[in-house]
Formats: sequence, C-alpha cells, structure tokens
Amino acid sequence: MARRITITAVTALCCVALGAGLVACEETPEKSSSASSASSPADAKAFSGTKKISVEGHSVNVSCSGDAVDGRPVVVMMTGLGDDLTKMSGFQKTVSEENRVCSFDRLGQGASDKPAGPRTVTDSGKILTGVLDRVAGDSPVVLAGHSLGGLLAARYAPDHEDRVKGLVLMDATSPTTTADISKVIPESAEAPADELRAQTLAVNKGENPERLLLPDGPVRTAGDIPVEAIQHGVRYLGEVPTYGDDLEAVWTEGQHQWLGISTDSALSTAEKSAHDIYVDRPDLAVAAIRSVTARVTG
Repeated sequence: MARRITITAVTALCCVALGAGLVACEETPEKSSSASSASSPADAKAFSGTKKISVEGHSVNVSCSGDAVDGRPVVVMMTGLGDDLTKMSGFQKTVSEENRVCSFDRLGQGASDKPAGPRTVTDSGKILTGVLDRVAGDSPVVLAGHSLGGLLAARYAPDHEDRVKGLVLMDATSPTTTADISKVIPESAEAPADELRAQTLAVNKGENPERLLLPDGPVRTAGDIPVEAIQHGVRYLGEVPTYGDDLEAVWTEGQHQWLGISTDSALSTAEKSAHDIYVDRPDLAVAAIRSVTARVTG
C-alpha cells in the first residue's frame, strides 16, 4: 500500500500518495457547534466548551477549556490548513490542566463561516484579533500554531506585541514556501513531483478552503518574546521521488528563518514525529507550551 505523506509542511494543504499519484486533501466537513448563537463578550471570556461567536460580521466556531489564572497567559491554539479545532481537542484538554486554552476555526474551516472571496493574511489576523478580544480580553496571550497556523501566528505577533507574549511554532509552514518549492522542483519535473509543485503554487495563490493568499515574505521581529519552534523528526518529505532530500533541506531552512522573530527563540526536533507533532509527540508540544507560558508569567 502506498504511503500517504502530508505535504502541509510545504503547502499547508496538499497530500501526496507515493506510487499512486498526487491527490488533494479532502476539505474537512463542517461540524455542528454546541451553541449556535453568538455570545456576549463577558460570556465568551468565561465559557467552557464549544460555541459560535460573532467576529467581523462572521460566525466563528470557538472552543475553550481550563480556568483563567491571574498573571498567566491564555493559550490560543491555531490549526493547520484543512484541519478544524476538533483535531486538537485531546491536546487542548491536556494543556488546559494548567492554563486557560482556546482554539477556533478560521473562516473556511470546520463550523465557522466560509469566506466570500479571497483573503489576505491581514484579513485572517483581523479574525484572530476579534477572537482574542472575546476569549482573552486584556490577558496576555501565547499563540501555539501548527503548520499554517504557525505561519499565521508568527505573522501576527510582530504587529501585536502588546498582547502576544509568546509563541510555540509546531512545524510551521515556511515563510518562503513558494520560493522553496519553485527552487527545488522545476517546471520540467515528472509526476508526482510536477503535480505537487503545481498544487503548492495554486494553494499559495488562494486555491484553498480558506481562500487565503499566502505570499512569501521576510520574518519580522516581535522583540524578545519567548519562542519555541519544533520541527518534525521523521523525514517524510524525503520520500518524495527525486526531490525529497532537497525538500527536507529547504523545510529545515524555513524553520531556522522563523527563529528571527525573537532574540529569545529556540528550535528543537521532535524525534519519531512526522508533521503533526502535537499528535505524534504531544509530550514535546505540551512541554514547549508550558515552558513558554512559565516564562511569560515570570
């Protein structure tokens, strides 16, 4: 049986099936929320469970757990493209043993509204701001992002140093994905690599469930906030025919680029983990979040 390799590490959406050609990941179906009506700000900051809130005129599905503690940040988790918040539910429950934790479906994910047209990273950040206003208020925030969620968290933090006090980046999508894939896989490549190249470029131009445009860009600084980056240890990209080793190399380069976001950043490797680090090695992901939140708390 052909092994399916998640290419979210490169495209934040597509999958490749070795020996069976390249196929697109299926869009996650919408899931019903435990509450369908928007909540008031006070209610949203206190609730536990899953419900929809109104942000920027859109219905956004949010899940929160754990108790708020004075002086401790609220952890907000951000999933990869194509995933909804239910994929992080078990991980969220573990982290919530010590912290208030919330997650949400971005527009086009899970039970949140679908976008009406193309959206920019700035547009996505406005939704994140609205969610933080409702679930964290004036409390400091640590963003814990996986894959595309990591990229969006890292793009957001430099413009919101007043509230984002720490980051955990779990195999975050490279800040130079389009350049990476274009450099490694030429237009003349044969299948399945040619399809991987084409789908990656299409995804970055907005052909994805979130309608997000994902241009390359430099890593901007967020000062000296604590940042823990974790990269995959299982070289699954290395199994892409012909180009696997180079894909792994540019992926690692991308992880090192993210360290430029802070003067207090570190990169580690999750041994025995492929792309979904919080699934394969939740112990490492939890430890990273607890380390960052402890440093934020001081």
